[in-house]
Amino acid sequence: MRPTVVVVPHPAEHGSASRPLGAAEAEDVAETLKALASPSRLRMLAALLDGERTVEQLAAAVALSPSATSHNLRILRSLRLVRARRAGRHTFYGLHDHHIADLLAAVRHHHEHVHPPQAMSMTTLEREAAADGAAS
Repeated sequence: MRPTVVVVPHPAEHGSASRPLGAAEAEDVAETLKALASPSRLRMLAALLDGERTVEQLAAAVALSPSATSHNLRILRSLRLVRARRAGRHTFYGLHDHHIADLLAAVRHHHEHVHPPQAMSMTTLEREAAADGAAS
């Protein structure tokens, strides 16, 4: 059996991200964002950052049933967010390309930026105490 070849455009083939967003492209991008709006699917994609996994491995990693994992993988495959590779009786799933890892990193970094972890952010009382100390 021949391995699946995934053709990913060279970076020079990408259009500018600041170009106007047409209606058809906006619909396609919105479908992708809808798929990413599921906490289970986000956790599955994050688990695949470490490399390929079978349905069973992925289900265990994200605490879902194999059936629910397979259902979510069908959605992610249809949108080309993950790819499948058969090896004997097993199918291994991985991120479709490096853009998915970049997208997950960008979203998580944005989330950390607007919602800093509690250990790193000052509480209101700490800010008031710091302001009182600076005023004296």
